Amino acid sequence: MSTENIKFAYWVPNVSGGLVVSNIEQRTSWDIDYNRKLAQIAEKAGFEYALSQIRFTAGYGAEFQHESVSFSHALLAATTKLKVIAAILPGPWNPVLAAKQLATIDLLTEGRIAVNIVSGWFRGEFTAIGEHWWLDHNERYRRSKEFIEALKGIWTQDNFTYRGDFYRFSNYTLKPKPLQQPHPEIFQGGSSRAARDNAASVSDWYFTNGNTVEGIQTQVDDIRAKAAANNHQVKIGVNAFVIARDTEEEAKAVLAEIIAKANPDAVNAFGHEVKNAGAASPEKEGNWAKSTFEDLVQYNDGFKTNLIGTPQQIAERIVALKAVGVDLVLAGFLHFQEEVAYFGEKVLPLVRELEAKKLAKAA
Repeated sequence: MSTENIKFAYWVPNVSGGLVVSNIEQRTSWDIDYNRKLAQIAEKAGFEYALSQIRFTAGYGAEFQHESVSFSHALLAATTKLKVIAAILPGPWNPVLAAKQLATIDLLTEGRIAVNIVSGWFRGEFTAIGEHWWLDHNERYRRSKEFIEALKGIWTQDNFTYRGDFYRFSNYTLKPKPLQQPHPEIFQGGSSRAARDNAASVSDWYFTNGNTVEGIQTQVDDIRAKAAANNHQVKIGVNAFVIARDTEEEAKAVLAEIIAKANPDAVNAFGHEVKNAGAASPEKEGNWAKSTFEDLVQYNDGFKTNLIGTPQQIAERIVALKAVGVDLVLAGFLHFQEEVAYFGEKVLPLVRELEAKKLAKAA
């Protein structure tokens, strides 16, 4: 098990509708005032990262969406330590635009910006915004790999020249370069073979959908072995929807209510799109390929990670995730402000106690 403390990130609700496709009350808002306060609460609670979402079109309850990069900068301006991960899509973004945007934000915030490269799964969204060049599954990840290679080259080299199938640069020098060395952290997600191969070769961090400890261990072992063969290191983040309550019965009741009040039309429409995306990978193992209706009520299979129960139960499960190689938990909540504060007060101290005990025992 790593000697470093496991890290925590939260999903930024810069998109309306919250993090579950359900008609249950969610005391969460997508507006900037709510999100500024949430970022400050999360920073005080001990969260190291926040992940802003990228959406261009309405759907599945997400009627309104703020653009991720500019929204991330607003949150950084409201905090002093929190690092914000801005999600971007190759296609709408060119690597040079992303590199320049993020380098400027990095300098303005003393090195607190990161990026999540989203390869894309929703063809309808791409078509709606004029991105008609829809690639098949593995080609989207190949484009993302070139995008990441270009970002790294622009951020670290002068007179950068690159000849890919999707991107080409000739003696380009970006100045000023980012403050972070060697460059801002690059996150990337997915569950398919292509996604894991990308992570094992070019990404700093790999995000996976929620899963059981055993399922996550299989992915981690696979990625780490591939990365070692590539002389590369990658850290692992896992999605989880957290329902922490004083009793297990309360937590389970909340989960039951979320699912009972799920919007079936929206869940099934979302499921139709994402299962097509998951099945599009050659091995049929992409994100959501095996998700049930109940799983899909939370966008990224967050219920599967089972961080649902008392603070003690959740802390123990987090340390179990760390034991199989997870470096970061990306958390969603029903009522973000109050639940992030509760997590920082009740759960995170228990995680640190358990980590310290395991390290002492190992020593």
